Amino acid sequence: MHIYRSALLRFSEDGQALYDEDGLLAIGPDASGRQRVQAAGAWHALASQFAGQHVTHWPGRLIAPGFVDMHVHYPQTDVIGSPAEGLLPWLENYTFPHEKRFVTQGYAEQVADFFLDELLRNGVTTALAFATSHPQSVDALFAEARRRHLRLMTGKVLQDRHSPDGVRDETEQSLIDTEDLIARWHGVDRLGYAITPRFAPTSSPAQLRGAGKLAAQYPDVWIQSHVAENLDEVRWVRELYPRARSYLAVYDGFGLMRERAVYAHCIHFDAEDRALMRARRTAAAVSPTSNLFLGSGFFDYQAADRAGFAYGLASDVGGGTSFSPFRTMLAAYTVGREGQTKPGLSLSPRHLWWQHTAGAARALGLEGVIGNLQPGCEGDFVVLNPQATPLLARRTAQAASLDELLFAMIVLGDDRLVEQTVISQAKYAPGA
Repeated sequence: MHIYRSALLRFSEDGQALYDEDGLLAIGPDASGRQRVQAAGAWHALASQFAGQHVTHWPGRLIAPGFVDMHVHYPQTDVIGSPAEGLLPWLENYTFPHEKRFVTQGYAEQVADFFLDELLRNGVTTALAFATSHPQSVDALFAEARRRHLRLMTGKVLQDRHSPDGVRDETEQSLIDTEDLIARWHGVDRLGYAITPRFAPTSSPAQLRGAGKLAAQYPDVWIQSHVAENLDEVRWVRELYPRARSYLAVYDGFGLMRERAVYAHCIHFDAEDRALMRARRTAAAVSPTSNLFLGSGFFDYQAADRAGFAYGLASDVGGGTSFSPFRTMLAAYTVGREGQTKPGLSLSPRHLWWQHTAGAARALGLEGVIGNLQPGCEGDFVVLNPQATPLLARRTAQAASLDELLFAMIVLGDDRLVEQTVISQAKYAPGA
């Protein structure tokens, strides 16, 4: 049993923030040996239960749930910050040429190693990630994640048309490779497989049909793709699938919408699309830094909440401009001011934080497992230092409420704020 004393942040089932200025977090193995939260709450209420046990005390620090990144491209680590006119030119000029390199196992392993260290450095303890169309890119990322005991979901990208040589795959073989990878990796340690069509334009109807059959055959694997990100992309899908009611309906027609299906962006939706998301229990990965960078548009939080479908936050590196959850939350706050049904929405700091932790876990179908520090949850957490920089220290010292404290960290924080990331009791310190 490991006992920690510090300020403590977690969330109730209805998404309300629970905060103890002097908190206790107890983590120990369950019957299977997996590290889980055994107790969490105020120090004065719980300390007597653990009398005589060693306590790790972090005064002036905040223990919070590890962040959950719902959509990130590990092969795009080295194209982050590449200038482009928009989504489709960015894919053509940067992403596809770079992803060709992942045919080499050693290169994929080197990038996977750096990518996962970067996630941990920024306090991300769970990720739903894209690989490339090469099976070895999936093997490399899963192997490195397993070595770190990370909870991670990924999959081989399916793209059998409208893609250049080197990343375009072959329809039948792509589905065989996908099923082989599911058998090899899904459910191993803390790993999960995600069936991964890149997006509707780069998959033939035959490939999407095959992906849908695999999704029905393996109902506990994830599905991930992109939808309604960019207006040029939406027009392209309309040309390719003229009988589909909408871009989103293309996926539904192939059986690719269900629980544990996650679609990135979901910007250019109408009311029927949003109702379909709720009906199929499909979730949106909101990627605000990417949407701002590529000029794609704004996720409509108000319309999503009215429709009642699940969503959570994502970095979308490399279209996204930072691995940092703080940069993502700040961009989400900015997006909340624009592009809404009624502009001027002010997302609360607590809700922003929830979107990147417990809310994202719920959207992934992992509520009560990750993204929180309630009893029974897996014991992944971050130790935050509100005095990490002079300006942050000055501002947080004046915080008169939890919202002020959280918002100061959202606005002023970056990877320096993350003092430690703890995975299954293994501690990762930035720069170590």
